[in-house]
Amino acid sequence: MSEVGSAVKAPPKENKMGTMPVGKLLITMSVPMIISMMVQALYNVVDSVFVAKVSASALDAVGAAFPVQNILIGVGTGTAVGVNALLSRSLGEKKFDRANRIAENGVFLALMAYLAFLLFGFFGVDIYMNSCNVDAQTKEFGIQYLRIVCLLSFGVYFQIMFERLLQATGRTLYTMFTQGTGAIINIILDPIFIFSKGQAVFGITMPFGLGLGVAGAAYATVIGQIFAACMAVIFNVLKNKDVRLNLFRFRPDLKIIGKIYAIGVPSILMVGIGSFMTYFMQRILNGFENKMGYTIYNVYFKLQSFFFMPMFGLNNGLIPIMAYNFGAGNRKRMMKTLRLAMMAGFCFLTVGCLVMRFCAHGLLGIFEPAGCDLKSFYEVGEKALGTISLHLPIASFCIVIGSVFQALGKGINSMIVSAARQLVVLVPAAYLLSLTGKISAVWWSFPIAEMMSITVSLVLFASLYKKLIKNIPDGAAV
Repeated sequence: MSEVGSAVKAPPKENKMGTMPVGKLLITMSVPMIISMMVQALYNVVDSVFVAKVSASALDAVGAAFPVQNILIGVGTGTAVGVNALLSRSLGEKKFDRANRIAENGVFLALMAYLAFLLFGFFGVDIYMNSCNVDAQTKEFGIQYLRIVCLLSFGVYFQIMFERLLQATGRTLYTMFTQGTGAIINIILDPIFIFSKGQAVFGITMPFGLGLGVAGAAYATVIGQIFAACMAVIFNVLKNKDVRLNLFRFRPDLKIIGKIYAIGVPSILMVGIGSFMTYFMQRILNGFENKMGYTIYNVYFKLQSFFFMPMFGLNNGLIPIMAYNFGAGNRKRMMKTLRLAMMAGFCFLTVGCLVMRFCAHGLLGIFEPAGCDLKSFYEVGEKALGTISLHLPIASFCIVIGSVFQALGKGINSMIVSAARQLVVLVPAAYLLSLTGKISAVWWSFPIAEMMSITVSLVLFASLYKKLIKNIPDGAAV
């Protein structure tokens, strides 16, 4: 959209997603997203690293807030997945007016999602934290953190939506700048907002600081998101020539909204399922007399983002390519994209597995909480990372296949796989293994669940290929 409300011009030329060589295209689309996602991972990790220097309770509070924060972001990303897939498909079919309407309804839905979590910030945060079965200090910190994140969540919603408009039209380079800028702002503000002037952090005496503690981490996060959202809007206005928004004349289109959520709701539910899994796992681990398992589980979720974020960046490049060539009727380009994505994903998460297994002590040292039993922290943590990491290479195939489901409008398949893995297998397996009385046994629930996940994913993909993909014309694969 060169200008909001500008007149519709002649249709643009064929998009690069239908013409550029597939290998080069996947790199062009994915690498900027992988870089920005890695920075985003640093964003999340740095929050916890600094909060851990406040106290173990502060670190646990951020972990307790994670399930709700994850759903908050999941609503935004899930809605954006629907917008991304529909928009890319419409561009592939040369339906440019429809693409504009899809984008406008996406922005409207981002606003509605913010209003929902604004209400939760006022009325739901205390109820949720009271259900977490944590100590009083952790609960107090968790309420502070989560309330700020919810009340000021408009930044993350508009950031996600306007970034996806850029991604859907092949302009992923700009999203690298928006996400990177937001993350860097957060990282800079974290120590300034969390610690007080004169306080020693990593051996450095703070020359200034607001001393807001956990609340400071939340403020740093939302300010970074707001800056990134502003940049994403500006890039769309100045650089996105394939989509033009006319928000002054906009009226919600229930048919388009329905189609967005037909694709996006399964993605939202997948995130919700993951959040419920995290919530129940936290409760299971809180049942042990040694609470270190709870702390380590929260640390693991921060560390895993370093390895999964590249996968999500790869998938953000994969989805519009698959959707565009599905709309354009080119099976060879679709299948070549899928093969390359699977190879890259396997390499990403195999490296992640090796790092977690052989560098566990150093990774845990980044999060060393103030005032905790460090011997127990490292003992429990090294066993946890060594066992959980076994599922990462298998997960790479499941994640890529799930993205194909979303790109082709079959997001319900991804939801089925996610529900079966996390709620039907992982949580029950973790509970049964917890009955042994050994925290180390609980971690085996992750590899067990992943084996089931790859089995179901392959069965559903085989069915989809036979019914849909196989009948698409070959086209040209370059």
